[in-house]
Amino acid sequence: MMRVNVQRDWYDVWVEWIAESKERLDKFLCRQFPDVSRAKVAGHIQSGGVTVDGVVESKAGFQIREGSIIVSEAISETAPHPIEPVEMDLDVVWEDSDLLVVNKPRGLAVHPANSLTGSTLVNGLLARGHGLSELGGGFRPGIVHRLDKETTGLIIVAKNDRAHAGLGEQIQRRAIQRRYVAVIHGELPNPRFTIDAPLGRNPRNPLMRAVVADGKVARTHIQELRRMPEGLLVSCRLESGRTHQIRVHMAHFGWPVIGDDLYAPIKLRPGPMQLHAASLQFSHPIKDEWIELFVQPPADFFGWDSITQAEVDGWE
Repeated sequence: MMRVNVQRDWYDVWVEWIAESKERLDKFLCRQFPDVSRAKVAGHIQSGGVTVDGVVESKAGFQIREGSIIVSEAISETAPHPIEPVEMDLDVVWEDSDLLVVNKPRGLAVHPANSLTGSTLVNGLLARGHGLSELGGGFRPGIVHRLDKETTGLIIVAKNDRAHAGLGEQIQRRAIQRRYVAVIHGELPNPRFTIDAPLGRNPRNPLMRAVVADGKVARTHIQELRRMPEGLLVSCRLESGRTHQIRVHMAHFGWPVIGDDLYAPIKLRPGPMQLHAASLQFSHPIKDEWIELFVQPPADFFGWDSITQAEVDGWE
C-alpha cells in the first residue's frame, strides 16, 4: 500500500492510502496501526471513521480492491497523554446503564486534542466514575458524535462498546434524528427546502470546511420558523452529519448563522453563536426503545424561552 496524504484539523489526524491489492478492510487497517487491537479497528470502522473511495464503509469485512482509496482517522489504543478527570456540573438530561445524553454548554469542547488546551466534556465524563466506550479511541472515550465547541445542546455518550457500535450503525443508516435551531441573517427562498451540497476541507484554511465538488454527501433540511428582531429563526434537520455542516451550508448560500466566528461576515460575528442542538430522537441500541429528547436553548440564544419542541419537531 502507499500512504498518499496526512491531514490535520482541529480535532483529528486523517490518513489516506491507495491499496495495492485486494484485502479485508479491517486487516488492511490493522497493518497500518499495528499497536491497535483488531477489535478496536473493527469498532472504529463500525462507528463510521473510515471511507473507501469516498463512501463511508461500516463493515469490517468489506473487501477493498487494488487502487481503492482508503481514508481513516488515525486510531490509537490510548491517548498520547493521560486524560484527567475534572469535576464539572454536567447537565445530564437522560441516562441508563448503557448511555447518557448531555446538554452541552457553550465553550466546552467535546474531547481533548493535540491542538486543544483546557478541560473538555470527556474530562467531565471521566469524573463521574462510570465506564465509557473505548471504540472512539484514546482521545474520545464514549463519544459517538460531536458538537462544535460553541454549539450548545444534546449529545449522546456511550458507556460501553456494544452501545457505541449500535449507535454508530444507526448513524450510518441515518436513523438518528437530530434537529437544530439557528438564528440566521437574511431571507430564505422558500419556507421549507433542502440543501444538498457536498462538503470537504477548505483548501485555503484547514480548520474550515467548504462546499466542494468532490466532497462528501451532505444534506440539510431547513424549515423557517419565524422572524425575530435579531434575525430569522430556523429549524435544521441533518440527514448527514459532516463537520460544521449547518454553518457551512447556511453561509455558502448567503444565510450565515449569527455569531459564527468562522463563516459569518465580520459584522455578524460578535456575540454567542446562535446554533443549538435542540432535539434528538433515536432507538436505544440495546433495549430497542425509541427515545425522544428536547432541550431549550440557553439564555443567550435569541428568543430562547419561546422555542418549543412542537415548533422544532413539527415538520418532516
